[in-house]
Amino acid sequence: MDIINHVEKIKDEIIESLRKFVSINSVNPRAGGPGEKEVAEWLESYLNTLKFDEIKRYDAPDDAVEYGYRPNIVAMYNGTNPERTIWFITHMDKVPEGDLSLWDHDPFDPVVKDGKIFGRGSEDNGSSLIATLFGVKTMMDLNIRPKNNIGLVFVSDEETGSEYGIKYLLKQNIFSKDDWYYVPDSGNPEGSFIEIAEKSILWLKIETLGKQAHASTPNVARNAHRASIYFAKELDEFLHNKYNAIDNMFGRIPISTFEPTKKEHNVDNVNTIPGTDVLYFDCRVLPQYDLNEIILDVNKIKEKYEAKFGVKINIDIPQMEFAPEPTPKDHPMVLKLKESIEILRSIKTFVGGIGGGTCAAILRHEGLPAVVWGTMDHMAHQPNEYIKIEHLIEDTKVYAHLMSNL
Repeated sequence: MDIINHVEKIKDEIIESLRKFVSINSVNPRAGGPGEKEVAEWLESYLNTLKFDEIKRYDAPDDAVEYGYRPNIVAMYNGTNPERTIWFITHMDKVPEGDLSLWDHDPFDPVVKDGKIFGRGSEDNGSSLIATLFGVKTMMDLNIRPKNNIGLVFVSDEETGSEYGIKYLLKQNIFSKDDWYYVPDSGNPEGSFIEIAEKSILWLKIETLGKQAHASTPNVARNAHRASIYFAKELDEFLHNKYNAIDNMFGRIPISTFEPTKKEHNVDNVNTIPGTDVLYFDCRVLPQYDLNEIILDVNKIKEKYEAKFGVKINIDIPQMEFAPEPTPKDHPMVLKLKESIEILRSIKTFVGGIGGGTCAAILRHEGLPAVVWGTMDHMAHQPNEYIKIEHLIEDTKVYAHLMSNL
């Protein structure tokens, strides 16, 4: 009860902290943004006002940003008789805002309206970052020391593969096989879903090379755009038809997905036939399928369209992550989380899988037990992204309760 009352007492501070996070443009540099430096400096400054026993930066060298590194922050709150460290891992980077005409306001000028906080990064991953931070602060304010160490980790680069984030930290040997890992980066609107498994990820970059010419002389050209369209259509249909299994562990989307997404610029004017065309697929594949087999199929279809249109098609793989083994549904860290949710929410929880892409999958690949949880309306990457204030505050209570009982 003290935890619940205290979180309510500091509610305004929690909201203002999330608004501050949203207001800082930390879009991943590999998606055209400035990176995480400014948000990391703000977080580090705030952490230094609290009772953490150690705060440490791990800067991953990266020439994609002018300042030359991607920051990662680790903050430790020591336990009274620790057997392990319990880690809570959230990410500081955001995806681009996209078409601004689809937003009702500036994505980096957070708006509080109708019980929600609107802005880029409010749900992904700002709400959970702030909720875990204030979960620890609640314990500090109430002079609660858990038995085990609590570690907060704020990583860079989650949105484009994590090479400069959690993967970099894994190389620094700060984690232990005996530790537990909570990654608050997915969930459902009720807070009843606990993620213990993720699909494989395969990103395809498809570059079609033909010959540019005036649009009135198609006999001179080899239209890369047309070849790309036909190739993408057959690829889309083929992959969905062949890899069509259903796995109910991934309840909300129990199938493999193959989505054409990004399209790069080709020509500037309508009356030019493009000689180059580039598009991408984002594939989230059920664990039973071999990604290498999918790549072989892609290349077979590629050869067909190279011959048909007289073009060259290059297939690159920007990201390829095989699905790791799930975290056991009866692992003590899963049961502890279920207990906290069910005590505070009076709801029944269930476990399952998602499409993939969180730090949890990377941790599981290393044999480390990881669980994903949060309360959210699935607004990530959308225009007018928001988090409900109720979800932000109630999640803070769950994290504080969980941390104090670990």
